[in-house]
This record gives sequence, structure tokens and C-alpha cells, in this order.
Amino acid sequence: MSRTTTVSVDGLTPDDDDVTGRPGYIKRSTAQFMRATLALFSAGLATFALVYCVQPILPVLSQEFRISPASTSISLSVTTAMLAVGMLFTGPISDAVGRKPVMVTALLLASGCALLSTFMTSWHGILIMRALTGLALSGVAAVGMTWLSEEMHPSVAAFSMGLYISGNSIGGMSGRLLSGVATDLFGWRIALATIACFALASALMFWKILPASRHFRPTPLRGRTLFINFRLHWRDKGLPWLFAEGFLLMGAFVTLFNYIGYRLMQEPWHLSQAVVGLLSVAYLTGTWSSPKAGALTVRYGRGPILLLFTTIMLAGLLLTLTNWLWAIFAGLLLFSAGFFGAHSVASSWVGNRARRAKGQASSLYLFSYYMGSSIAGTSGGYFWHDYGWPGLGAFIASLLIIALLVGRHLHHRLP
Repeated sequence: MSRTTTVSVDGLTPDDDDVTGRPGYIKRSTAQFMRATLALFSAGLATFALVYCVQPILPVLSQEFRISPASTSISLSVTTAMLAVGMLFTGPISDAVGRKPVMVTALLLASGCALLSTFMTSWHGILIMRALTGLALSGVAAVGMTWLSEEMHPSVAAFSMGLYISGNSIGGMSGRLLSGVATDLFGWRIALATIACFALASALMFWKILPASRHFRPTPLRGRTLFINFRLHWRDKGLPWLFAEGFLLMGAFVTLFNYIGYRLMQEPWHLSQAVVGLLSVAYLTGTWSSPKAGALTVRYGRGPILLLFTTIMLAGLLLTLTNWLWAIFAGLLLFSAGFFGAHSVASSWVGNRARRAKGQASSLYLFSYYMGSSIAGTSGGYFWHDYGWPGLGAFIASLLIIALLVGRHLHHRLP
């Protein structure tokens, strides 16, 4: 006797109900899938626009506040550092109180702090508000991936993660692009205030359309439980290596984009601030490579695809070492595509690998990821100052070579 599969009006199939009677997972090509994808896409877009909007205007901030490139990069590094620290707490908090409330509150607070930063008249005041913005955004970055891993059907989990990360890439591009161009026209304060208002609108839309969690089961917030889960994650044979991979990939990515503007505004190009901001369109390759990487992992496995996209990053870096502007831009395109593809694979691997406390596991991955941004991003300033672009390129290449070795280890050790 044939079995008929029905789909409910909310896009969930009864066939997906487990033995406990829980509702089914969200499947592709359903209304629920479209709402969830749009909501998380907008959240990722707003988050990364707020984080990286200062990156293309670092030379402008250096001039206005009369500080070195390495010191100016702290405006980004302090944001990602506090983002990383916050994730150690917001992930477990979301395990206790729920995913959506944490994400909505985080986006609203971050938008407010970003707007307040534009009224600061001292460099230290700006750094404080940037730090608070990063701390607030940890509630989105730590929880978004966990929500996807819990609510999406396993057959589309990798694809959905790729779409979410593509929103991150467009957010990073939009923040850089808007701040770079608008700074030339109206000044950096108006540019950053515009981005903060956009993030506030995204937060309100996210609140309205994100479906409620169906598979979330609250876990009491106990220090002993957090410690036990923390120890289990670090004793796993794969998770610590994935955390290291996130550190290396993000460290390489942020370092290159932190200082490419300084290089291109010097001889022989003397590009304007607006043109440097336009270079952020390279991020658009991430909107293709992230879901593509997710689809390829289904066919070839995570290990080979992680190695492939990390190698693409290295190839893109080598092109930036030339003195041809077209080759440098081509290198930025390759580098961005490789990064977002590799990050998509690594981050989805964490959710698949963690057997319990998935929110905490995602938080630990992203803690390492953003610490890579903070530590390598600021350290790269000293290589740039002392050795120029060749020295900085060697520093980034060393991070990617280590990432390839870690990826090879993961490929051979994990299924």
C-alpha cells in the first residue's frame, strides 16, 4: 500500500515528526523556509554591517584622530573581541531562555550603541561604544547558527547555513560600501549613523517574521553544567580543530581587508576613499560561494571542500601581491569567495559534530573566529608598518598554510 505524504500549511511535514511527537523540521520551498531565510539573512546583514562599517574608513580615522594604522584598527578589533567574549555567555543564555528573544534583544541594543558612537568626540569614547556594540551583537552571531541547526530539516541544513552566511557577506559588503562612499560625501559620522538606523529597521523586521522555535528545549543555566559541556567540547577529537580553523580563516580575512585600503590610497594608485569602499563588492562572491560550498559538501564531503576553498583564499592572496590593479581586485574576489565558502563548511561542521549544548559549541567556534579577527587584525598592522604589503602578505599566507594543515587533519580524522 503506497504511503501519501502531506504538507501542512506552515511548511512542515508530518512525516518528519519524531517518536516524541515533536513537530517536523522546516523544509525547502515552503513559506516557513522563506520567512526563516529572510529573517536570518537580514539579521546577518545588519550584524556584519555594524561590525565592519569602520574597516574602509580606517585611513580617515587615522588622520582625524592622529593615530597609527595599528591603533586605528582597534576600533574593529575591540568590536570583534567583545563579540567573541560575549558569545561565551549569550550562547548558554540562549540554551536557557530561547533563541529568538536573545537575538531580537541583541540586535536592538547593538543598533542603539552604534548610533550613540557617532556622537562621541573622543577616540576612547568611540572605542567604548564599539566594544558595547560587539558585546550586544554576540547574541545574534552565537545563536543564529544554532537556530538553523535545530529548526531546519537535515537535508537543507548545510544549504540554509550557506544562505545565512551569504547574508553575512552582503552585510559586510554593505557596511563597508556605504561607509566608504558616504564618508566621502557626508563625513564618517553621518555614514555610520545611517548604517545604525538600517540595522534598527532590520532588527524590527527580524522580530516580526522569524518563526518561533519548535525544537528548542530549555536547559537550566547552571555553572556546573556549562563547565561539563565546555570540557566535553574541548575533549572531542574534532571540535577543537574546527575552533582553530575558525581563528585562522577569520584572522587572515580581516587582516587583508584591514590594510588593503592603506595600500591602495598610496602610490602608485592614490585611490579615493569612495573607490576603496567600492572594493567591498568583492564580498558579493561570498553570496555565491557560501551556499555553493554547502551543496558541494553533500556530494564530496566537508573535508575536501574545506581544503578547496582555503586554497582559493591563498590563490587570491598571491594575486594581491602584484602591482596590477586589476589583478589585485581579482585577488580580492577570489579571497572573499574562498573565505565565505570555507567558513560555511567549518561552521556547519561544528553544528553537526556537537552532540549536546549546540549553542555553547557554536559560541566556542565563533569565540575563536572573532578572536582571530581581533588578534591577527591588529597584529597585521605591525607587519604593514615594518615590512609593507609583502610582509603583510607573508603573515596572511602563514595563517592560511596552517589552516590547510588543520583542514587536512580534519579531513583524515572526522567522517
